[in-house]
Amino acid sequence: MTEDPLPDGARTDRIVRMGESPRNLREALRKSVWIVIWLVFLSSPVHDLVSGHHTPAATAAGWLGLAAFVTVYLMLVFRHMGKAFTGSLAVTLMVLALGVLAVALCLTLGAPWLGLFVYVSVACGTTFPLRVSYWTIPLTAVVMLLVGLHGGEEDARNLVLLVVLIGFAMTGVRQLVRTTIELRKARATVAQLAANEERLRLARDLHDLLGHSLSLITLKSELAGRMLPDHPDKAAQQVADIEQVSRQALVDVREAVTGYRRPRLAGELAGSQVALTAADVVADLPAEPVLDGVPEETESALAWALREAVTNVVRHSGARRCTVELVRRQTLDGPVLELSVEDDGSGGSSAAPGNGLTGLTERLEKAGGSLEAGRVRHGFRLVARAPLEGGRASVGASEDPVGSGA
Repeated sequence: MTEDPLPDGARTDRIVRMGESPRNLREALRKSVWIVIWLVFLSSPVHDLVSGHHTPAATAAGWLGLAAFVTVYLMLVFRHMGKAFTGSLAVTLMVLALGVLAVALCLTLGAPWLGLFVYVSVACGTTFPLRVSYWTIPLTAVVMLLVGLHGGEEDARNLVLLVVLIGFAMTGVRQLVRTTIELRKARATVAQLAANEERLRLARDLHDLLGHSLSLITLKSELAGRMLPDHPDKAAQQVADIEQVSRQALVDVREAVTGYRRPRLAGELAGSQVALTAADVVADLPAEPVLDGVPEETESALAWALREAVTNVVRHSGARRCTVELVRRQTLDGPVLELSVEDDGSGGSSAAPGNGLTGLTERLEKAGGSLEAGRVRHGFRLVARAPLEGGRASVGASEDPVGSGA
């Protein structure tokens, strides 16, 4: 096991992100398969063409018309589904072309071709703005009924509800895709703002830590330079002061860097949620924990434990579900904060502990805590405990949840 958490966007090379154009040939093929599945309503026109009910010329024209219809439909759905309508004349003309082809093919080749109006309705629902889709979808159903009067009235009546429902269902899918895109952008914006805020905080802290020290060092260096020819003893004292101030500044910087490197449980819980979701693992995590009175060393040790455990779940376990619990326990040795991470996977079950668990055990022992990890009945469970006061952690009888399930 390693100690780096799975970054956001893990396994995105295996999935097609909703509402985005394919990034490679594999994604294009997967998206094409998903769309082609819904060409099932073309079975009736295809059966009509191969049945031999039409003249050779009509059959050839039918195949050409069907190929043109499918090409236009796939271009519309493949390239524009989930995207905001920009008033593009090309999109409008393509939807109109679908409608014209559907009408022409139904009037010339008969009722088996009425299923084409399902795709016209889908195109209206996925490409037009909602206010336009709300009247073009019923209009498509009305046109189909009128065309059905030309020898396929019963078939048209059977399809009218399907045309309307699928069209409006696609408006919902389109809104879902657009919402997913907006949420992804919002999350990226929040991450960028958080990074900017962290940079500002680092700049403020460094200014506060080093501003006074560097100014003092500069001043004393100038004094030492002026005193050096005539008063070497006083210059030596200034140099000694410079050394002392420099050492203190170095200590302050190291403490600040240690504070920045120290993980926090709230941040690790949020990161774990993202990592598990990206890995298609159902995550049951506590809400934002209340950590009043929790020593920094305890929080840091448990945060490292959470990171290591989630990394193991994502990369090695093959789990479908992961449950994280964070509770305060009263033990014989005093109160402890207990972190439990359990998954239903089959991986990461080697009897010999890996480098990650070994290092984690050592980290917890330095904080006065303990670690238990091993197979359970339906998966793997890791339990880390760290004291809330001085002493060593152990299993206790009473518990108090730190956060509710999310």
